[in-house]
Amino acid sequence: MVWVPLSPTSSDRRAPLRAPSTTTMSLEWLMDWSWSLDGLRDFIATGIQSFRDCDATALVAVACLLVLFVWYCYHVGREQPRAYATVNALMQSAEANGVQNGFVYCHSPECVRCSHHDGLNQKLYHNLQEYAKRYSWSGMGRIHKGIREQGRYLNSRPSIQKPEVFFLPDLPTMPYFSRDAQKHDVELLERNFQTILCEFETLYKAFSNCSLPQGWKMNSTPSGEWFTFYLVNQGMCVPRNCRRCPRTYRLLGSLRTCIGNNVFGNACISVLSPGTVIAEHYGPTNIRIRCHLGLKTPSNCELVVGGEPQCWAEGRCLLFDDSFLHTAFHEGAPEEGPRVVFMVDLWHPNVAAAERQALDFIFAPGR
Repeated sequence: MVWVPLSPTSSDRRAPLRAPSTTTMSLEWLMDWSWSLDGLRDFIATGIQSFRDCDATALVAVACLLVLFVWYCYHVGREQPRAYATVNALMQSAEANGVQNGFVYCHSPECVRCSHHDGLNQKLYHNLQEYAKRYSWSGMGRIHKGIREQGRYLNSRPSIQKPEVFFLPDLPTMPYFSRDAQKHDVELLERNFQTILCEFETLYKAFSNCSLPQGWKMNSTPSGEWFTFYLVNQGMCVPRNCRRCPRTYRLLGSLRTCIGNNVFGNACISVLSPGTVIAEHYGPTNIRIRCHLGLKTPSNCELVVGGEPQCWAEGRCLLFDDSFLHTAFHEGAPEEGPRVVFMVDLWHPNVAAAERQALDFIFAPGR
């Protein structure tokens, strides 16, 4: 049913409309009211009278709110629009400054962290399609979802966990993992503690002859010195270094969950000199957990992941997710010597076998 206002009668025109109450208007008045000029005039007069009858304090409050709203609109209107910070923009800014995440920008086309480009997602999706044609789409739902919505995941992650390159969705995680997360590999590494330590000590003797021996890399830090000796660097074996640590390298082949076939896999000896601070940074992905086997652990050394501090212990493994914001420092005395760990990247325990095979294919070195 459609309600149509009736035209006013002559008697209505002669008799002025009765003003409704200041708080309510009767249903009868609403039904009799018409869209005439007289009705509009009386309606406005009623509104003015209602406004006059309001409490003075309420009027002052409304006036103050109105002034604040106008002030806010004025200042917002004066602000220049800010560009949305995308991952690519951050990478370009880091390149311009020569530093990325506290590390020297390496400019290497092979570096998974430094070789970002606008077509990365398209490249990953092409690799996934190629894998599915050769093998199967079965079990690829989470990887497909991650690649399809990668830009949203990387840009909208909370600051405490923000992998720089690839985020696998729906993957339960935490800053630190228990030793049982990869029990077999943890126990194997700890049983071979003395073997790895002996090979490190042989390597480290070379520092007495020169500042940076062959095979070692110096990393950028706000203070102090941080050296690494890679056996596997972003999925690629470093033959010369592996020949100098043959037993440690063979040990990697005995680990069940070591990432050795894609760019997210690394294995190295990491040395922090006293007085060293590693700048806070994020790792490239959440599909791995990083394992540190303590070789030499002086006092006043800490690893902080997601705001939670932990200390290393000699002969013991410490597992953490480096896609969380993390840092490390050595505040011990110079005579205590360096902090040394053997670092190896292991698969996250919740990444299925089929997903591991696909990720090895998609992120194969040089692909």
